[in-house]
Amino acid sequence: MEERIRRFLAEDVGPGDITTDAIVPAEHTSHALIIAKEECVIAGHEFAREVFLTLDPVASYEDLIKDGLAAHRGEVVARLIARTRAILTGERSALNILQRLSGIAFATRRFVDAVAGTGVRILDTRKTSPGLRAMEKYAVLMGGGENHRFGLFDMALVKENHIAIAGSIGAAVERIRRESDCAIEVEVKNMEELKEAKEQGVERIMLDNWPDEDIDKAVALVGGAIPIEVSGNMTVERASRIAGTGIDFISVGSITHSFKSADLSLLIEERGK
Repeated sequence: MEERIRRFLAEDVGPGDITTDAIVPAEHTSHALIIAKEECVIAGHEFAREVFLTLDPVASYEDLIKDGLAAHRGEVVARLIARTRAILTGERSALNILQRLSGIAFATRRFVDAVAGTGVRILDTRKTSPGLRAMEKYAVLMGGGENHRFGLFDMALVKENHIAIAGSIGAAVERIRRESDCAIEVEVKNMEELKEAKEQGVERIMLDNWPDEDIDKAVALVGGAIPIEVSGNMTVERASRIAGTGIDFISVGSITHSFKSADLSLLIEERGK
């Protein structure tokens, strides 16, 4: 995290903050507030704190609304005491992180609330920003969702192109089992593939872009023997609609690729000397 934060700051600050360094004395200190300008779910305090500590090792950053909790418009999310140069120079990097991760957490929470009481769990995907996957998947957790797989290395997911190259679902699963003892999930596009995946006794089956009316049939065919995940063109309304069909997971790519960043601002509350 520390190295990543340094890269973020280097991108923004470069050789120096021309405006702040010219106006603010080096030892000047300030108190500042980070304020929510709209309803959101907070995520990312540790990363924002690291921004300011990188610029001022004795900075004090107090998270008043903890990660994973809702913030309402006008509420103070965090309080900061640091050298003024550190506050103003780090402001944009810290807010970029907080706003982005809080937006993901809020988007996730909407889906989690939509399926509440059904037992269905909301999963993220690998559709994340390059280099930011760990942060964005953390934000999903803060929104009440769960992480699917972090990368290509921690679970086998057999997709359409894998099946085409292997020749069949059975052949694809057999090859994986020869090479690894990891969990295997198979993405199926019709009932015939669903039957084949069930026969292979894989750990999970994914119904990708299935019509709602066919999901009930798939659940009945599997009969609870294998957990079922549904994905593709998922909205909050659709998630609520299909959550009661007996499926186990709904994966949602949009929570990390099409979310709206939360609106947060940083304001100097009190100026020192």
